[in-house]
Amino acid sequence: MTNKTPSSSFSSYWKAWRGPGVWNFYFLVKFGLLWAGYLNFHELKNLAFLVFLLLPITSDRLHRIRQWVAIPIGFGLFWHDTWLPGPESILSQGSQVAGFSADYILDLVTRFINWDMVGAVFVLFVGWLFLSQWIRVTVFVVLAMVWLNVLNIAGPAISLLPATAANTATAPAAGSASAPASGAPVLSGDIPVQTAPANSANINDWLNTFYSSEAKRKTPFPESLPEGSEPFQVLVINICSLAWTDIEETGLASHPLWSHFDILFKNFNSATSYSGPAAIRLLRASCGQSSHKNLYQPAGEQCYLFDNLAKLGFPMHLMLDHNGQFGDFLKEVQENGGVSVPLMDQSKLPVNLLSFDNSPIYDDTAVLERWMNTVPGNERNATFFNLLPLHDGNHYPGNSKTADYKLRAQKLFDELDAFLTQLEKSNRRVMVVVVPEHGAALKGDKMQVSGLRDIPSPSITHVPVGVKFIGMKDPHQGAPIEINSPSSYLAISELVVRSLGGKNFVADHVDWNALTSGLPQTAPVSENANAVVVEYQNKPWVRLNSGDWVPYPQ
Repeated sequence: MTNKTPSSSFSSYWKAWRGPGVWNFYFLVKFGLLWAGYLNFHELKNLAFLVFLLLPITSDRLHRIRQWVAIPIGFGLFWHDTWLPGPESILSQGSQVAGFSADYILDLVTRFINWDMVGAVFVLFVGWLFLSQWIRVTVFVVLAMVWLNVLNIAGPAISLLPATAANTATAPAAGSASAPASGAPVLSGDIPVQTAPANSANINDWLNTFYSSEAKRKTPFPESLPEGSEPFQVLVINICSLAWTDIEETGLASHPLWSHFDILFKNFNSATSYSGPAAIRLLRASCGQSSHKNLYQPAGEQCYLFDNLAKLGFPMHLMLDHNGQFGDFLKEVQENGGVSVPLMDQSKLPVNLLSFDNSPIYDDTAVLERWMNTVPGNERNATFFNLLPLHDGNHYPGNSKTADYKLRAQKLFDELDAFLTQLEKSNRRVMVVVVPEHGAALKGDKMQVSGLRDIPSPSITHVPVGVKFIGMKDPHQGAPIEINSPSSYLAISELVVRSLGGKNFVADHVDWNALTSGLPQTAPVSENANAVVVEYQNKPWVRLNSGDWVPYPQ
């Protein structure tokens, strides 16, 4: 029998240090993407994975097994480090994705391929193969990984890399003032103050304070209309996939439609980047902003804008230019939005486009004409109209390729502008409110490719909102009145309440300053099921899947 000495045992383990091999290239790619701001890098998890790969194993068989086990771990960790939707989001959207046409799915897949990045990775791969002949790349990878973890522990004061989660996950500084998570919110006007240093704990506290404050806000509707009230109609036009960035990207900022409005909100936040939640938030505009989860819980009766109008003698009407079946949109509007009336007749309407699921999208001019011919113009009523022609993936009948967004937007703007002109020539009194659901994400960023809206980024939720009063005795003259304060749906509800008596339609002189001043302000907070984006101390921050807050890459 031969006994191994400690020195020989140590020597055998020393020889078993093989290095990560090709995994060095894996980490070099991550370092490059991190430096460019394309990763939400998790330092400790990546360090643990590197240690797992470095751990000496004397058995060749076990070493090969480790290499195979490392492949799914490495893939999953890489996905976890990106901004791509997580498994929860993919599973929650799975049934909807299954409804996409094959051509649209292929279009989405090709958008994820960044050929510049593919070329850069190829150059890095060749460089790694060349330099690894003379340089111990493992030493560099280990030192870089240790340094990133040191930054994670030390905090943002010494951080040199812009996109690491370490920048924000530190504990609050001693003696720093943090907004209280409970009790009376500390407000600056309508918005909770943001005096505490920007880190995960303080932003969480502020967000809790925001929701606590919003839960107490509402625009009270009167129990009855004032004596001598004048009848008028309320028409809310809810457009899918239109944000200021989309308008700028297509060069349509100077379209006549935008100068046709009396009031134009320039800093309006849609609070979400998906259609169903956006419609629910709009239809519950009479209460403060709720969390995404609470959208699917019953709200107080005073929150439902159209129900409030119905109680005052404004019967509800529901109109779509699509069938409303995808994502149960129609059901959500009726059940969660409080518009519990049947959908207006769509029979024999001409088809303009086919949706991403190949369902028909009807011509909006024809739909609006049917509204004018169906809904009485000399009575009080309120109509919710949702439009879908700008959604990603829409195409013309007989052509599977996604139709050009600019051409679709130009057509829609022309139609809406012509419709407002037609209304002005009629004898109707109408308060028209145009409110997009969210943007189209025409221009991608470091977190999301073009068309992806899993994260409600500011460029997607910053939408144009216009209000036009048709049939006034003293109509507004000149450029639209711009509302530049941070606003959301509560401001729309307040405008409706201020207009309920209809006196502005018959007044010899309308006090536009009284109508538009002091509207409720709302902090820019946007939320989907697995992502929250807030503006904290004038910078956007994002939290994914209840993780840490990190700066939104610019």
